[in-house]
Amino acid sequence: GPAAQLKHLGAAHGKAPSDKMSSSRTTIMLRNLPNNYTRTMLVDLIDWAGFGGKYDFLYLPIDFRTHAALGYTFINLVSPEDAERLRIFFDGFSKWAFPSSKVCS
Repeated sequence: GPAAQLKHLGAAHGKAPSDKMSSSRTTIMLRNLPNNYTRTMLVDLIDWAGFGGKYDFLYLPIDFRTHAALGYTFINLVSPEDAERLRIFFDGFSKWAFPSSKVCS
């Protein structure tokens, strides 16, 4: 859930999350993305979800040998409010362009 996500992201910074940190956070990690999603498909999905123009960085790592996505992405939103809206929108998301049992978290 949200608390576990915030704890996980806080741990990446070497400190526990606080209300102040979570209210100013703009970078979100989405996990459990289908491995066959491309960066273009992900950008199209995020824009379709109403976040077009509201992010300035997106990183979708891929396996250079298989050319498959690794199943997670980092997105930096331009405001903490948009970051929270994106996190809520994609938490539990599963309406992928391809059939997939993966549920975003």
